[in-house]
Amino acid sequence: MTKQTVLGRVTQLARANINALLDQAEDPQKMLDQLIREYTGNIAEAEQAVAATIGSLRLVEQDHREDVDAAREWGQKALAASRKADELRAAGSSADADRFDNLAKVALGRQLRSEQEARTAEPSIASQTVVVDKLKTGLEQMRARLTQLKSKRDELVARASSAQAQNRMMDAVKSIDVMDPAGELGRFEDKVRREEARAVGKEELAASSLDAQFEQLDSLGDGAEIEARLTALKSGT
Repeated sequence: MTKQTVLGRVTQLARANINALLDQAEDPQKMLDQLIREYTGNIAEAEQAVAATIGSLRLVEQDHREDVDAAREWGQKALAASRKADELRAAGSSADADRFDNLAKVALGRQLRSEQEARTAEPSIASQTVVVDKLKTGLEQMRARLTQLKSKRDELVARASSAQAQNRMMDAVKSIDVMDPAGELGRFEDKVRREEARAVGKEELAASSLDAQFEQLDSLGDGAEIEARLTALKSGT
């Protein structure tokens, strides 16, 4: 995977609108699980690519430091050779002085080449540093998105569980309503009242039977009194 491809994917995933994706999903929980798997895989893949990019940048930076150090060292060697040449020339040794001046020129040439290599690497180092910074930022955003996805998934699972429990409760309430407990109680009360009324009827029936018997006794008593009085009349008493 190239740096640009990694940067593009990291940026795209980091900017993904999770809420919009969930709104379009038929099964948000399944989509969240899928997104979590994709994000986890993409983060691992991006981490490897970013690590490789950082490693490449560090190598270029190391080469740049070596070129800078080499340029300084060759400059110091050129200065030392030039001073030695001046000393020898002052002492009347022109041939040795020329030899050291030539060494100074060689050192200056290598210093120049090292400086050119260092300057050539600087734009690449700058651009790669920008890319690495963006990749690091994108990775942090992806990790934050992954945390958000997991939190969303946990929230959604909890809401689904709560909704299922509420639906079960409502189904139970509906089943109770269908049985109409108030109607059942009313019918039971009517049955009790009918039993009570029948008991009252039996009591009244029993009472009327007793009254009739007492009335019969009363009528028998009157008849006996009449017979007794008739007998007294006949006897003249």
